[in-house]
Amino acid sequence: MKKSLLLFMVIGCSMTVQSQKTPVFETSAKDEIAANRYLSGSNYLDYDRQLPTKALTPAPKGYEPYYMSHYGRHGSRWLIWEGEYTLPINTLKDARMAGKLTPVGEETLKKLEAFFPTTIKRLGDLTTVGERQHHGIGKRMTQNFPEIFKHKDVKIDARSTTVFRCILSMIAECEELAAANPTAQIHNDVSESLQYYLNQPWDGIVKQMGKGTGDKEEKIYKQKYTHPERLIKVLFNDEDWVRDNVAAGDFMRRLFDVAANMQSHDTDIELLSLFTDEEIYDQWRIRNIGWYLDYGPAPVSGQKMPFSQRNLLKNIIETADTITQTQATLRFGHEVCVMPLACLLELDNCGMAVENLDELDKYWRNYRIFPMGCNIQLVFYRPKKGDGDILVKALLNEREAYMPAQTDNWPYYKWQVLRQYYLDKLAKFDAENE
Repeated sequence: MKKSLLLFMVIGCSMTVQSQKTPVFETSAKDEIAANRYLSGSNYLDYDRQLPTKALTPAPKGYEPYYMSHYGRHGSRWLIWEGEYTLPINTLKDARMAGKLTPVGEETLKKLEAFFPTTIKRLGDLTTVGERQHHGIGKRMTQNFPEIFKHKDVKIDARSTTVFRCILSMIAECEELAAANPTAQIHNDVSESLQYYLNQPWDGIVKQMGKGTGDKEEKIYKQKYTHPERLIKVLFNDEDWVRDNVAAGDFMRRLFDVAANMQSHDTDIELLSLFTDEEIYDQWRIRNIGWYLDYGPAPVSGQKMPFSQRNLLKNIIETADTITQTQATLRFGHEVCVMPLACLLELDNCGMAVENLDELDKYWRNYRIFPMGCNIQLVFYRPKKGDGDILVKALLNEREAYMPAQTDNWPYYKWQVLRQYYLDKLAKFDAENE
């Protein structure tokens, strides 16, 4: 009873501060994932396999969009570390040499061995799926906001981290913007000098904030929701041999990562069918909790981790202050920036503090925040004639999102109100962590 009351109090307080209204999930995460197994991939989710989107709300009467401030993650990629592929392959190869694989295990190893050559010298690279995602995002930008992107001589400032997959994602989007408007003045920039806000080093932030308090919880839930017994029987024919030679839980989690990321490729190799709906849900819960602890507003880490993106938010505010003409600022980076930024901005449920991690997915779901190609678009509106308030709306993965302010015209908010709210929030954090 006390735990339930604490959860209610934490969530209630967070929702009051966060916005006048936050969306309620209409279905459980378990049911959503059962209906669309790709969602279980968490940060490996293909952007184009998301839940259906709704039409955008028309601009308020007498207003027009004139500026977009954006941060987007690169598109789908190969896994980053060779061991993510080779460790499950080697486990199955050892079992094959010992005669311990079932027919399903043999077939699984054949699939992995057939795919592995495509990964050589490709680790972390953007895939064709990822390139396609950004062409689609760029094209929809021009369709959704022609007042900005088809405006004569619009200035587009596009900047990327120094990572190749981010640079190529930027190029793909800018190709669509240029195709839609040959008069657009597009400036691309890639530099180490931009890293302090485009991709602030995570390790330094962790050390500075005293992070580490969520490590124990993450380990507990990793064990709690990993149940490899059935999968082991499907792939191996000797449980005694497995017990002596295989770290079953780790093997299951690594195999799941490879299976989940297959959606990043144009391939007919499929591995998610190895897992039951319950196993897929549990593997996703592990990752949902892990990402929340590492980058979200988890109470166990003092809700500090979203402030890893305080330099990015400051850049967003400072850049918006300089805009006087039709323009767009596009920034390209990583999910470890998009997720905490969405939490720092308190978009929808992203900024919610949840004490009971067993119930986290009732209120906070990572696949709604950071699929491959995820992005935040802040669209600014001004009166067509005369003076008036500057309005802004937020799109999280092209869906209109709630923001932490009162409004009588959702999804549009007065920018000056939000601007001051965020500045006060940043100032309070800086004062408490000098």
